[in-house]
Amino acid sequence: MAILLTRNSKVIVQGITGTGGSFHARRMKAYGTQIVAGTSPGKGGQEVEGVPVRDTVEECVREFGANFSVIFLPARFAAEAALEAIFAGIKTVVIVPEHIPIFDMMEVRKAAIAHGTVVIGGNTAGIITPGQANVGIIPDVAFEPGRIGTVSRSGSLTYYVADTLTRTGFGETTCVGLGGDPVLGSTFDEILILFDKDPETKAVVMVGEIGGAYEERAARMLNKMSKPVICMIGGLFAPPGKRMGHAGAIVEGNIGTAQSKLEALTRAGAHHAKTFMDIPEILHRLGV
Repeated sequence: MAILLTRNSKVIVQGITGTGGSFHARRMKAYGTQIVAGTSPGKGGQEVEGVPVRDTVEECVREFGANFSVIFLPARFAAEAALEAIFAGIKTVVIVPEHIPIFDMMEVRKAAIAHGTVVIGGNTAGIITPGQANVGIIPDVAFEPGRIGTVSRSGSLTYYVADTLTRTGFGETTCVGLGGDPVLGSTFDEILILFDKDPETKAVVMVGEIGGAYEERAARMLNKMSKPVICMIGGLFAPPGKRMGHAGAIVEGNIGTAQSKLEALTRAGAHHAKTFMDIPEILHRLGV
């Protein structure tokens, strides 16, 4: 099985006529993702990479039964696109662009909760369920079907973790790129709960980074998990007050440090992996 994304997910690409949207539509479709339509206001009736284009998400839901959306639009338009998808009944929305205004993402998260929609991002590489579907900008070369779920704020670290799991024979059920912006559509604890309910996922690798309190929030629910969680935290040596890559990766005072996150997670029962090769060693030790 998988979480959020399967071969049966009916995906639309919002912004499909743009350079990024068309390129990744072709790539996702080639992987086997069921891309049923795309949207671009004023260009309804066209086709891109063999995919029909409509003016609105509502048309895509009505005509093609769409239930999943990925957004390839400039940051200033991303929130409006996400809200359109949520109000049209889409159940999972992936927001790829970064630097979404904080208030915009707060509005999106509020609407998503009210309508029962899962929003991933902004600033996410996307979601991949190896062997079934790939949505976003994730290169599929490192991924193989398996039994370990992963969730990470960093796209690059998602790839490295998956490559480690693939090369050591564990493989992955679903890999979720949570996103690197300060305000995200989903949190670690919400994704961990989904993995805990998935019968094919035997353990979860969670990769956090400095900044924010998403990791600490996850620590509060780890004792409710029936499956082991391995954690890695990026930015152990990051200087305070300096943004490290992602917009959300900045330490303010004593809040959001890598050390505070590690302490909270390990105290709650997570297994700390200092290096990528620690991950398979821990999994073997746990008998996963």
